[in-house]
Amino acid sequence: MAVRLTFEKTETNLFCSSKWWGDPDMPPALDYPTVEVTEEGETYPYPLTFLCQICCEDFAGFDPEGRWPHEGMFYVFAAVDAYAGYDSPIPTGEGEWPKAHAVVRYTKEINFETFRSCMLVDDEDEPLTEEALKVSFSVGDGTGTELFGAPSGDRIPFLTVTSGTGGLDFGEGRVLTLYYSESDVRFGNWKRIHCSLDHV
Repeated sequence: MAVRLTFEKTETNLFCSSKWWGDPDMPPALDYPTVEVTEEGETYPYPLTFLCQICCEDFAGFDPEGRWPHEGMFYVFAAVDAYAGYDSPIPTGEGEWPKAHAVVRYTKEINFETFRSCMLVDDEDEPLTEEALKVSFSVGDGTGTELFGAPSGDRIPFLTVTSGTGGLDFGEGRVLTLYYSESDVRFGNWKRIHCSLDHV
């Protein structure tokens, strides 16, 4: 079943809650993912953009078959800077993206005492992230930004992001899809995410 995600501004503290943008609230064992970038002969780690964190309890009622975990947290990162209006040293375009350009992390437990917000700041210690938005969940119809949805062959959608979501502009008629293979969903290989930008 597709699960529609809708977003709204809120004054509520979203620490360890489902949210779009903001900063990921992660356990110490998880590192913020980066991509190695080489410019003018110099190689350095460049952070991926944090898209969202999804508390699994929030979608459990939409997954009666138990295909996805119903506890813990998913974190989604992708090289979308260019589609958010920023300069980016990571080239991305239509079609399948290199595996390093989209990362999903998963933790089985949420611990308010040990988790910490991983904030990215500039040289003046100013936050680089967009304001966090509260995420609400409802039954999807395949037309918006959604979790899950109908498989296509061995391609099992995890997150489909439409143009306009959180200010992202992929271009007319294009969507960003993060997906797994059937076997990776079956065995819970959540690190083995794929990402593609396609016309629909």
